Amino acid sequence: MPTANILRLALPTGSLQDATLSVFKKAGFSISLPARGYTPAVDDPEIEARLLRAQEIPRYVAAGSLDAGLTGKDWIEETLAQGELAPSDVVEVADLVYSKQGLRPYRWVLAVPESSDLQKVEDLEGKRIATEVVNITRRFFATRGVRADIEYSWGATEAKVPELADAVVEGTETGASLRANKLRIIEVLLESTTKLIASPQAWADDWKRRKIESLALLLQGALAAEEKVGLKMNVPVDRLDQVLRSLPALRNPTVSNLTEAGWVAVESVVDEAVVRQIIPTLKAAGATGIIEYPLNKVIP
Repeated sequence: MPTANILRLALPTGSLQDATLSVFKKAGFSISLPARGYTPAVDDPEIEARLLRAQEIPRYVAAGSLDAGLTGKDWIEETLAQGELAPSDVVEVADLVYSKQGLRPYRWVLAVPESSDLQKVEDLEGKRIATEVVNITRRFFATRGVRADIEYSWGATEAKVPELADAVVEGTETGASLRANKLRIIEVLLESTTKLIASPQAWADDWKRRKIESLALLLQGALAAEEKVGLKMNVPVDRLDQVLRSLPALRNPTVSNLTEAGWVAVESVVDEAVVRQIIPTLKAAGATGIIEYPLNKVIP
């Protein structure tokens, strides 16, 4: 039996694996993958990690076989829709907005061939739908009062229309794969983000709950830093107001005196997307020695 002060944590294999390991690294955890096997080494002696398919993680966490795990909201919903779980069987601790290719939700969409006459959900009455999320799809069509033949797809789902299916419910981040396969989206069934979940038993344990909450804080901080950078600059005192008006900040910028009279140092955290726009403005306003640097974590 594991000791009380060990957190048994599931990490997802497959499409989420690389992105998850990257977020953990920015959060301060080094994870080494074994050449074979499914028990990666974490440089935190209080975490015992295991690699599992994201689809399986909700079930093992709900059963208490694992204390916590990272999985998609879609696989929580699929397991719930299948009837294997009740909503109270897992605790959704944190919403971590990242997916395989970036910081955006993953969408499950109903799609048909571009040339199809099918235009809306109701047009799919009696049609065949291929998907990996059979239970989510069945629930969706039931709520719309549409009877369709929903069948499980073992992969290459986009390629099954129009010969093997009339439509697909497929996961996508950007829609690029759907467009490449000449598919047209009719409706979005579900937007999914990565979730840190815990078992009710672990959540009721004081030590494990603190450990999970600390992990959530660090992971959320790492994700918050993904789209932000730090800026440092020197500013003449008589130009400070003009510079500050040009500088968006997470909070008020930090201003400190320099040893040279009449000068101050200004430091701030800003969105990376606006840096290329504001640096020339800051320079024109009187800032010098402007330094942009990456961030690992931003904790509000």
